Amino acid sequence: MNEATRPAASDWTRFQPWRPWIEYGFWIGLFLVNAVANSITVNMDVRRVHLAIEPWQPAVWEISSNLVSLLLVPLVVAFTRARPIQFDGWKRRLGEYALVSVVWSALHVAGMVALREAAYAAVGGDYDFGNWLVQGAYEYLKDVRGFASTVLTIEAYRLFLRRLQGEASLLAPPDDAPANDSTARPERFLVRKLGKEFLVPAADIEWLQAAGNYVNLHVRGRDYPLRCTMAQIEEKLDPTRFRRVHRSWMVNLDRIDRIEPIDSGDARIVMDDGTTVPCSRRYRAALRGEAAAAA
Repeated sequence: MNEATRPAASDWTRFQPWRPWIEYGFWIGLFLVNAVANSITVNMDVRRVHLAIEPWQPAVWEISSNLVSLLLVPLVVAFTRARPIQFDGWKRRLGEYALVSVVWSALHVAGMVALREAAYAAVGGDYDFGNWLVQGAYEYLKDVRGFASTVLTIEAYRLFLRRLQGEASLLAPPDDAPANDSTARPERFLVRKLGKEFLVPAADIEWLQAAGNYVNLHVRGRDYPLRCTMAQIEEKLDPTRFRRVHRSWMVNLDRIDRIEPIDSGDARIVMDDGTTVPCSRRYRAALRGEAAAAA
């Protein structure tokens, strides 16, 4: 493919090389600025009321707290990915997030106290956290806000990524369509991307992969998240063209190049662009029969 015919890189593609720098830089910068700013303000308050506290002590408090919070960010990212916020069943999710906030606070307090004790010991001092029950409750009242802010920041960033990547949705049925027509097969999906809208034919979807609250529609090297479950989209798509091959995967049968069995009893599906998709033994027999019928 020459330069004249090569498609222009999308905003999503251009963003990818910068993505790790932006993500790591944001969190490091956020907690660094927070630690420095809080150290300065605490020292100002200490001087104002004439407390017998050395200037380095507030810095140790704030750096230890923010450093542990930074180290806990990957755990929050992993948890919110595994247990995404959902509008349906939000009461159950609220309980799960409340429980995790307690665990997050306990790890945060234990980590920052350990760092402070080490810092004080390095200068011949002794750090006293106080009554663990009382101080732990006090710290949790602060930590629950920090945990919630971290979750909201992560979700807001994911929303931005979906908008940059392009988020798919089912087209609204025509006005004259039956109200309860659950067998209607979508021929196209509407994709919204940075204020623009375009249509993606269902036949162009190569495979689908579940991702939390979304199912990613893979089309010509790009993924468009559709807010639904795999079971819901499986009911909508044409079963003669799209087949479930795994708990989290569906494929377009017309795009399969070959099926490679593996020793575990599962299989590996090689798509026509060379991409491999897992096929569990639960779906392998049905897929083999489909391929035999097509032959």
